[in-house]
Amino acid sequence: MRKTVRIILCLLLVFVCIFSLSACHKKNNENTGPLTLKDSAIEHETKFGGVYIKITIDDFNAMGFTFGDSVDVIFSNGFKVEDIPYFNGFYVDMLEPLLVGYPGYPYIRVGYNNGEDMWNTGELQATDSTRPTLWSVADVTAHDTATVVLKEKGKYLALQEAMDIHYTDTQDGRTNEVFANFRAVNTFSGIKYDTLYRSCSPIDNQHNRAHICDDLIQAAGVQFVMDLADSPDELVELYAADDFDSPYFKSLADDGNVVALAMSSAYTKQPFSTKLVQGFKAIVASGKSKILVHCVEGKDRTGFVCVVLEALCCASYDELVNDYMLTYDNYYGINKQTDPSKYNIIVEKNLHPMLKYITGNDPNVDITMITDYCQYTNQFLLGLGMTQTEINALKDIFYSPVLHLF
Repeated sequence: MRKTVRIILCLLLVFVCIFSLSACHKKNNENTGPLTLKDSAIEHETKFGGVYIKITIDDFNAMGFTFGDSVDVIFSNGFKVEDIPYFNGFYVDMLEPLLVGYPGYPYIRVGYNNGEDMWNTGELQATDSTRPTLWSVADVTAHDTATVVLKEKGKYLALQEAMDIHYTDTQDGRTNEVFANFRAVNTFSGIKYDTLYRSCSPIDNQHNRAHICDDLIQAAGVQFVMDLADSPDELVELYAADDFDSPYFKSLADDGNVVALAMSSAYTKQPFSTKLVQGFKAIVASGKSKILVHCVEGKDRTGFVCVVLEALCCASYDELVNDYMLTYDNYYGINKQTDPSKYNIIVEKNLHPMLKYITGNDPNVDITMITDYCQYTNQFLLGLGMTQTEINALKDIFYSPVLHLF
């Protein structure tokens, strides 16, 4: 009898355990939802236009979010962007939204790639064919919050892996020219030798290159600088930095031979266009013939400005590609031989939108087949408000009709 009772009690205990585990599993399933960062504070990212969600990249990733995921971002006022990629770089097409954890950013950031400022209040109607019919803006204030919800794990991982490239801030045996991404743009016929130079920043030392670049521009005899990255006030702060070691750049600035423009990377936006024209007019007014264009890395903003100047001097598609991609060889070792897949993706994602924009986004124009970009660029600059006389004066500084024959 006692044995029977013990058996019954054991069976009851097993049943209770199974029921408890089942209930617990059911409860956990009921409480298990998508990975979520809920009600985070936000602030306006004013440099390029977007919304910082105030969690560090490392802390956000530690929650379980990974680059290549698809996410929804919902603001407390009801505005949301859905199914957008989370990348560690701006790998989406021009004007597309993304959540980005860019190296050096204090927080994750949501915004448009080279588009309007997502923070701005109100609806911005299209003014030309380069913009969508209606910009969506968050219409948020600093009192609002943002929630990030995982939409699909790894949905955009293939593009993340293809575009995820890094460089080191140690020289590691590279020449000074390669390390500083410094060169005279002598890579095609039509441009005068040693007139147009491009580089990383010779004044901002955040990537440990400024002093090397400063020596290089002095040795080259650079006479005038179009600084795309810094404002006049920011230059003063850089001069006062503990690691300041760029006396030649400062001497040029002290003599009035630096135009400091503080441009964003959004080259389709009006502030960029206005400052681009301002910079080109300053080059002409300087009367100088050895001109340096730089931003921080000499890659994105510098890349666009040099494309415009090279195209104005009748560069072909292949010539524009070769000079643009030399920067990626200098920083990342990416060229046609080492990594043709990434090379082609970068050309398509970064350079092609620039060329389409310069040529008026005409769907009937095959940008890869243009043999002379001069006429397109002339019209582009007229559209930005330059006069033909100003354009001709700018072109005369760099263009050689004789070299263009060969």
